[in-house]
Amino acid sequence: MSFLRVLAGSCVVAGVVSACHHPMPADEHMSHMSAGDLAAPSAAVGGNQGAPNLPASNNNAPARLKASPRHSEWVKIAWEPGSKDSLMAWVVYPTTSRAKTPVVVVVHEIFGLSTWVRGVADQVAADGFIAIAPDLESRVRGGPSTDELPGDSAQKLIRGVSSAERNRGITAAATYAMSQASAAPKYAVIGYCWGGQTVFMHATNGGAPGFVGGVGFYGTPYMNGAVPIADSLAKIKTPTMLLSGSKDARIGAAMPAIDSAMKAMGKSYLGINYEGATHGFLRAQDDPKATRDPAEEAANLAATKDAWPRTVEFLKKNLGVK
Repeated sequence: MSFLRVLAGSCVVAGVVSACHHPMPADEHMSHMSAGDLAAPSAAVGGNQGAPNLPASNNNAPARLKASPRHSEWVKIAWEPGSKDSLMAWVVYPTTSRAKTPVVVVVHEIFGLSTWVRGVADQVAADGFIAIAPDLESRVRGGPSTDELPGDSAQKLIRGVSSAERNRGITAAATYAMSQASAAPKYAVIGYCWGGQTVFMHATNGGAPGFVGGVGFYGTPYMNGAVPIADSLAKIKTPTMLLSGSKDARIGAAMPAIDSAMKAMGKSYLGINYEGATHGFLRAQDDPKATRDPAEEAANLAATKDAWPRTVEFLKKNLGVK
């Protein structure tokens, strides 16, 4: 592990989402991953298919979803109260004796709401939370749909999803999930790549009532090049984590400055840059690549084995789950 910093601070439940005025390209993660990364699972699957304490890798996600004992369903949710426009979301409920269960919103990558992201939501539910994964491309794709977009198509469409729309979608999903009879009125957000960036956007904009914090995997806050925009970081009032891999040079280069700024502001923040892991390590894990790189596969799996328990611990602590 090449980078590990912990910053202490307090958790404050924030108010209503507002539009953020800092510019940030919606496609800043386009160079990190290609549509080929979402190719159909091969016959050779990764090594964690039988590990119930970790999300499935990309190759293993279809089988894990098919075998899941948890109740899951597609739902249509209004973007805002009274809106005729709706977005699609995938909800998974945990098996628990708890009367009220908090919510975790899972935000997809630049490739849209994929089978792999739904698999992550299933693991979130397995770890004891109500998980909801909204399709934030519902508007730009022409309306809510359960059809999974090809990765290259989703990547092109996602350029049309603004930061304000990302926040509206997360708020809509969280509000819907928290309105369920079995739900507690608290939620956290986790996301990947484009979704990791979206986690920080949501924290900067304050979230909706009940928001307690978020974990961004390989996605940065509002930046000016390699420098975080200080006044946007100052608006973050809830705990956050940034988990990345050292082979993601752009995010790795930005992390010390983010760490320094968050520390100076007294924020509750943890940043980890896993040695040898790639951008997208949680999805890749040790799935074999076309050109095998055993060291990289091992590093991605090792990063996953550390990052996911940290994420669950973060969620339980901030959502008040024992």
